[in-house]
Amino acid sequence: MRIAIDPITRIEGHLRIEVEVQDGRVTDAWSSGTMFRGIEMILRHRDPRDAWVFAQRICGVCTTVHALASVRAVENALGITIPDNARLVRDLIAGAQLVQDHVVHFYHLHALDWVDVTLALKADPGATATLAQSISLWPKSSKTYFKGVQDRLQAFVNTGQLGIFANGYWGHPAYVLPPEVNLLGVAHYLEALDWQRDFIRIHAILGGKNPHPQSYLVGGMATALNPNNEATVNADRLSLLAQLLQRGQDFVAQVYLPDVLAIASFYKDWSALGSGLGNYMAYGDYPSDNKNRPDTFFFPGGLILSQNLTAVQAVDQHQVSEYVTHSWYNYAAGDATGLHPWQGETAPKFTGPQPPYDFLLVDGKYSWLKAPRYAGHAVEVGPLARMLLAYAQDDAAVQSVVNSALSQLKVGPAALFSTLGRVAARAIEAQVMVQQLPTWLGQLEDNMARGDLRIHDNTYWDPSTWPKEAFGFGFHEAPRGSLGHWVHIKDGEIANYQAVVPSTWNAGPRDAAGQRGAYESALIGTPVANPEQPVEILRTVHSFDPCLACAVHVVDPRGREYANIRVV
Repeated sequence: MRIAIDPITRIEGHLRIEVEVQDGRVTDAWSSGTMFRGIEMILRHRDPRDAWVFAQRICGVCTTVHALASVRAVENALGITIPDNARLVRDLIAGAQLVQDHVVHFYHLHALDWVDVTLALKADPGATATLAQSISLWPKSSKTYFKGVQDRLQAFVNTGQLGIFANGYWGHPAYVLPPEVNLLGVAHYLEALDWQRDFIRIHAILGGKNPHPQSYLVGGMATALNPNNEATVNADRLSLLAQLLQRGQDFVAQVYLPDVLAIASFYKDWSALGSGLGNYMAYGDYPSDNKNRPDTFFFPGGLILSQNLTAVQAVDQHQVSEYVTHSWYNYAAGDATGLHPWQGETAPKFTGPQPPYDFLLVDGKYSWLKAPRYAGHAVEVGPLARMLLAYAQDDAAVQSVVNSALSQLKVGPAALFSTLGRVAARAIEAQVMVQQLPTWLGQLEDNMARGDLRIHDNTYWDPSTWPKEAFGFGFHEAPRGSLGHWVHIKDGEIANYQAVVPSTWNAGPRDAAGQRGAYESALIGTPVANPEQPVEILRTVHSFDPCLACAVHVVDPRGREYANIRVV
């Protein structure tokens, strides 16, 4: 039996998943990105100093991550070392993005795969309060609070217009939470809406706005620092940043992480599902110096093959290549060739199927995503990869949170290689990061107190000082995984630009050797109780936090128009 889910909802962008099901389990899978990415074509022949402004528009959610990778690529090409304050401001913006993104993903994109909203109406608010108080010190965990949430939900249901809760697979046998835990999840779903809006003010303070912060510059940042100036980041704004970070620490430690562990305790069978490739990669990130040296990374990089945590290999970006054997692109040297991004080509050619159709032509080309490979290996990137690499390399902060989580769930380290492991890794990473952010803020405060306000190096701002030709690689460990931007600069302009985003690594199709991508591999063995309500498939796909929005066009197989934008 073939099942097609199109579109996968509660993600950024457009994704189609097709699976073959036999005897109630997935035996094969295909992942198709139905969006065309064309930013690389837009960037050609532009000023490299402007690249980040365009690259940031690759996505409408994780915007700042592309700005960071882009300026790093140009700085790498031109040999620029940024000032200390620029690194700290970038780390604060990026770290805040990671924490906020992880919270939003769990509650607003993924929780409804595990939480049955309708059963929250049957909960005893007093019992929910007792449960909440037993796992956390969060001050809102009272019977009155949960009764108020339940009443709001009942009023919402009584209108007959369920809005964001419509079309759920409510009542599906795969939902196993007691009503009281469902009410806990719904309450914190609503709570997280307000929290994330408040927390991300960090971007507005340091970046001017969110999304799409405006303070990036090749050579540093444009964030003005002056403790005695009302129009800059001053003592008052530093104090506000500290307050926001404290509220972030409280929410992650007292709401997000306890909720993940509480819900996971009812779904332990998912610690044996969704393992997938078993290969994990991260570039690493958050250096403690300004030259991006791997040995100074807060999150270490590396490569794990076949789930072997005792043999972590170093990562070299020169080993990255992209294949288009099953992608709607052509390579001049042939579609079975893998190209490093510096030699990458963006030559789209859609070959079908033509509408109307039921299923993809999976023996040929079936996705707008390319298939990235590291040294020929299909790999998974993301929070699970980062936490596994940190755990394997004896990172004390990560090991402490991971071991505590495993102990509370009463499972062994092997449970990390799973759908549930991805969910837990994201919460663990948020906890580790939100605890680190005040340290970086303190370092920025210390620099400013000493009179060090330097935040931009304009030594290389004049293109006449640049080499005639240069190649640069910019990386970032974005919330969804390893992000790379590669730039080829020639005669002062961009000759070629390629971005390999986390969801390209994870959601990409098969390569020339027939190796499945991470989504495709992770879905093998997934149980499907009801083919018309495949919530189990959504659980594993959503555990990667898909972001297919690195695109400029939407393709609809039935020819329907999604949007019509006119300039008058």
